[in-house]
Amino acid sequence: MNGENMKYVDLNCDLGESFGNYKIGMDEEVIPLITSANVACGYHASDPVVMQKTVQMAAANDIGIGAHPGFPDLMGFGRRNMNISTKEAYAYVTYQLGALDAFCRKSGVRMQHVKPHGALYNMAGKDYDLARAICEAVYDFDKELILLGLTGSELIRASEAVGLKHANEFFADRAYEEDGSLVARTKAGSMITDENEALERVVKVVKEGTVTSITGKEIPLNINSICVHGDGEKALAFVKLIGDRLRQEGVTVAALHTFI
Repeated sequence: MNGENMKYVDLNCDLGESFGNYKIGMDEEVIPLITSANVACGYHASDPVVMQKTVQMAAANDIGIGAHPGFPDLMGFGRRNMNISTKEAYAYVTYQLGALDAFCRKSGVRMQHVKPHGALYNMAGKDYDLARAICEAVYDFDKELILLGLTGSELIRASEAVGLKHANEFFADRAYEEDGSLVARTKAGSMITDENEALERVVKVVKEGTVTSITGKEIPLNINSICVHGDGEKALAFVKLIGDRLRQEGVTVAALHTFI
């Protein structure tokens, strides 16, 4: 769904990442402006109280609710690589899906999608066996769930092999390598902090199906959903500007389940 044929795009955000007395993000302000929420499931962030509140807010605003499973690494926020087996990956994802699903059921809503978090997302983007274990866990839990992954990644390839519905994700506030992967956060220029630059990148990828990599090379991307990080300092500005601009461009901003 790129170029002139694109009619629909989802606007998603990673949310529910507070933990106990530690508050992260602006969930209350961001939720009304997005169409899908990736809710932390207690491994890399969040806790039962935060999960319940986040699901309730998302349900009240009628947006798609997705699980955001990560590595069991609260101190590292799930951004540190871990060496785990495919059996462990399957179990970790299943465990976290079950936790979020309990709160979805309590709120009378159905889980829409699954988006792996942080290091798990990035590792599975390049490791087919890990990606396959994640996709099999999602499919076995609920085959109607949509797997949200980076365009051209092993996650997308594995979802196709497993028979799982999938959506291709674009990061408005992250720089891209020439191979379509995200620039590591440890590298200079990995984060896009200027909301106007982020906005133009989004419009370009939606209208033309390409993005300029960190080296200056144009790379093709087929995308269905745009992610803005809820813990970013300009998250609220990103979300509002991007949503308004896409609608001005004639694009329908809608939750994944309405068009995937």
